[in-house]
Amino acid sequence: MNGAGKFLQNVTIDDRFWTRTRETVRVEGIPYQWKALNDLIEDAEPSYCMRNFRIAAGKQKGEHAGCVFQDSDIAKWLEGAAFTLRWHPDPELEATMDSAIDEIVDAQQPDGYLDTYYIINGLDKRWTNLKDHHELYCAGHLLEAAVAYYQVTGKRKLLDAMIRYMDYIDTVLGPEEGKLKGYPGHPVLEMALMRLYDITKDPKHLKMAKYFVDQRGQSPLFFKDEDERNHNKFYWDRSYFQYQYYQAGKPVREQMDAEGHSVRAMYLYSGMADVARESGDQTLVEACKRLWKSTVQKRMYVTGAIGSSEYGEAFTFDYDLPNDTIYGESCAAIGLVFFARRMLTLEAKGEYADVMERALYNGVISGMQLDGKKFFYVNPLEVLPEAS
Repeated sequence: MNGAGKFLQNVTIDDRFWTRTRETVRVEGIPYQWKALNDLIEDAEPSYCMRNFRIAAGKQKGEHAGCVFQDSDIAKWLEGAAFTLRWHPDPELEATMDSAIDEIVDAQQPDGYLDTYYIINGLDKRWTNLKDHHELYCAGHLLEAAVAYYQVTGKRKLLDAMIRYMDYIDTVLGPEEGKLKGYPGHPVLEMALMRLYDITKDPKHLKMAKYFVDQRGQSPLFFKDEDERNHNKFYWDRSYFQYQYYQAGKPVREQMDAEGHSVRAMYLYSGMADVARESGDQTLVEACKRLWKSTVQKRMYVTGAIGSSEYGEAFTFDYDLPNDTIYGESCAAIGLVFFARRMLTLEAKGEYADVMERALYNGVISGMQLDGKKFFYVNPLEVLPEAS
């Protein structure tokens, strides 16, 4: 079992500092976010998230609204809310979560597919833009939510639905003849599959995660072929923002430096470490160590922030760490915590715990206002108030 499962079962936090933060999330953040997901925050831009699921399920009329990855918002909320139930049972919150899960599962297609963007806009278009349209990203976050909720409550409705979805994905993507040789444009499904494997011990789930890690960046490049089919042009026009932006310019074992979108990188490296731990693949272990060193020795700020550039929310080059134009995305710091914890399971070295602590107390916690209702997406070290 990986650290997330053990943590839920065996660890209780009573530290005053983190208890205060945790209670703010539980009492203020979780209810506020649920309202936001249902478009109930006055004067705030609508989320459309739950509305999309109702439209996909045929419960109401309308078009898909919001981002292509809007489904992931309810998934992250469910996962976070599940963690709060572990420390503070709340029947009312649990009932709300069950109702949300009902809405999600009602939208699932007969073959197991579950993504509101394509259910609403046309199932014939699914799997045509893995690079940019976040199908596998949304699947990964929904799977993480399903695993967390099952671990806390023992309820299987969302878990069983997501296992069905994974079974369907396995018929579409993979190394076998007749399948697409694709992989996530935005990693997270790799981590999610390993969390699923922790509770099912089904070799298929490990095999799928390992395939997504191993296939990434292999020649011929799947994303390049996909772009040519779709006549896509790169949104990012600089040379270092092409397939490296997606950590897909080379196979993962050949990648020397932390490159591209910093959140994607951390999620990918975390999934690599999970697969390495369970498979015993030493070449993957060595790749994780190399990418760890590149990240924390040459491309990380003193706060544990990563991602030097707003342009692509990305890494740039070694020691390019400006204080004012830093992006330092909150999600990237969270991803660094994920990566650090997984490296600690591969190798009992204090440096991993040190970086995890540094990121938690700086780059992560700075992302949420003390009232739990406002959030910083970026975390610069230096700002001019009159220009902010």
